[in-house]
Amino acid sequence: MAEAEAMHILLFGAGGQVGREISALARTQGHKLTALDHAALDITDPAAVARAIETSQPDVLINAAAYTAVDKAESEPERAARINAIAPGLIAERCAHARIPLLHISTDYVFDGTKPSAYVESDPIAPLGVYGRTKAAGEAAVRAAMERHIILRTAWVYGQHGNNFLKTMLRLAAERDRLTVVADQRGCPTATADIAMALLAAAHSAVRGDARWGTYHFAGTGATTWHGFASAIIEAAAPYTGRKPEVAPITTADYPTPAHRPANSELASDLFERHFGLRAAPWQQRVREVVATLQPPANTP
Repeated sequence: MAEAEAMHILLFGAGGQVGREISALARTQGHKLTALDHAALDITDPAAVARAIETSQPDVLINAAAYTAVDKAESEPERAARINAIAPGLIAERCAHARIPLLHISTDYVFDGTKPSAYVESDPIAPLGVYGRTKAAGEAAVRAAMERHIILRTAWVYGQHGNNFLKTMLRLAAERDRLTVVADQRGCPTATADIAMALLAAAHSAVRGDARWGTYHFAGTGATTWHGFASAIIEAAAPYTGRKPEVAPITTADYPTPAHRPANSELASDLFERHFGLRAAPWQQRVREVVATLQPPANTP
C-alpha cells in the first residue's frame, strides 16, 4: 500500500494530547478515522471494546488511551491498573479475534533510569512506581494476546493539546520571574506531532503486511534535562511574550514527588528508524514550532 492510500483507523484515547494529534494528521493524510475518547468508550469494558471494533471494522487499531497521572497513580493503583495493565490486554484479545493489527503506546517509565546511556528495546525493565509497573504490565498483556502488534515506547511528551510540561512552563513564565526546574534527570523531549507521524508510518506498514512486530522506542532527537527543556521553552517564547524569567537548576531531592522518576529516560530510536524509515525532529526545533503555534494570533486591522 503506498502512503497515499487510505486506511481505516480505529483510535482509542482520541481526546488526549497524542490522540488529538493523531486525529488531525490522519485526516490530513486522507484516512478514514473512527476516533473515540473516554466519553465515547470505556476501554476497561470488554463488551464495549468488542462493539467498537465490530461496528467500525477498521484496518488497524491505535490505542492512545492511558492513565498518565504519574504521581496520582501512587494513590490510585487499582484505577491505573485497570486502564494501563488490564485494558490493553482486552483490546489486544479483541484485535486478535478480529484479525487486525494493534499499535499501543508505552513509556520510558518501564525503566529505572540507572543505565548510563540511552535505553534500547532489549534492555531489562525495572519500573520504579505504579505508573511504570502498570504500563509494563500492559505491554506484557499485549504481547501475550497477539503477535501482530507494535508497542511504541516514548517519553517526555508535549504538544499544543492537553496538559504537558511545555504548556506548564509557558503558564508559569507568565506569572513568575524565577522558575526552579530539576536538572539531574535527563531524557528526550518528544513532540506529539512526531509521535503521530511515527504511529501512522507504523500503521501503514502494519496494514501493508510488511511490519516487523514487536516493541520500539521513539523519542525526540537529542537529549537534555528538565532544566534544559524549560530553558529552551522560555527562550523560544521570549520574542512573543517579552518575558524571560530566570530558570534555576535544582536537584530531584529538592523537588520530592509521590512517584520516583528515572534519572535517565533517554531512549534510542535507531531500531524504529531502521524498520520504518522515520526519525523524530530535533527536540529544540519542535519546541520552537509548538511555542509559536500556542501564541495568540496577531491583531489584524
